[in-house]
Amino acid sequence: MNVSVVIPLLNEEESLPELASWIDRVMQANHYSYEIIFIDDGSKDHSWQVIQDLKKTNPCVKGIKFRRNYGKAAALNVGFIAAAGDVVFTMDADLQDSPDELPEMYRMIVDQGYDLVSGWKKKRHDPVSKTIPTKFYNWSARRMSGIRLHDFNCGLKAYKNTVVKSIEVYGDMHRYIPFLAKWAGFSKIGEKIVHHQKRKFGKTKYGLDRFYKGYLDLVTITFTSRFGKRPMHFFGLWGSLIFLAGLGIAGYLAYEKFFKLAFKMTERPLFFFGLLAMIIGTQLFVAGFLGELVSRSSSDRNNYLIEEKLGVE
Repeated sequence: MNVSVVIPLLNEEESLPELASWIDRVMQANHYSYEIIFIDDGSKDHSWQVIQDLKKTNPCVKGIKFRRNYGKAAALNVGFIAAAGDVVFTMDADLQDSPDELPEMYRMIVDQGYDLVSGWKKKRHDPVSKTIPTKFYNWSARRMSGIRLHDFNCGLKAYKNTVVKSIEVYGDMHRYIPFLAKWAGFSKIGEKIVHHQKRKFGKTKYGLDRFYKGYLDLVTITFTSRFGKRPMHFFGLWGSLIFLAGLGIAGYLAYEKFFKLAFKMTERPLFFFGLLAMIIGTQLFVAGFLGELVSRSSSDRNNYLIEEKLGVE
């Protein structure tokens, strides 16, 4: 199979027939064998009934329905597990992503050898309340991840099948799939300017909370990618430095006390800063030690992605 299109959705009954028909026209025009996998993330409208009706008229339509709303990341992860196409696309169900972009992104994966191609909504049809925070968020993500993408959060992306089978999307990490792919060893990541359309039906499912959640998730994924399997390298280093700083303060005060007899150590505010530094340093070091114990007990501590074998079973 050439193409899998994974589409997470929540209460999008009005847009699904048009979207499925549009994808089918594009696939037929380019002679791709394909499947459309709709992931109903706990919709309260008739979205699932619409998917069932679409399946009756188009055997390429498939669906998975959650009992409740788990979030976009969970829907994508389940869709990635089910996807069988050589190239896997993700797109939103609200008709703001254009299926006409799929053939060129497919060629970038197949002919140009990209592992992942991300859409870039260079001209967005969103209010200023969304565009300005999005620009700041994308700038932060570029700085922290080292991936030169303009639009990390664009729902329209294309992947090699091996990429989606090698990553796990959880929490709200759907925003950072390029980061997860790079972490897994898929470093050839490209970008394509895509057409962004105004929402035709319904309303957006995201609120302002996505901005602070996105920032916290960025910090989390940056930390875990660097220190997930070696927490002592972070906690032990900073714990040792802070403890030594506190020890230095204590040594200085002891020298002043015993050799100059100028004051009582506990009369100096610096004494309490030194004591606090030694306590915090010790706690950080112990946290790193406990993190190492947890990491070494993890069932996936020796799971490595092997690209190819030669003469080895």
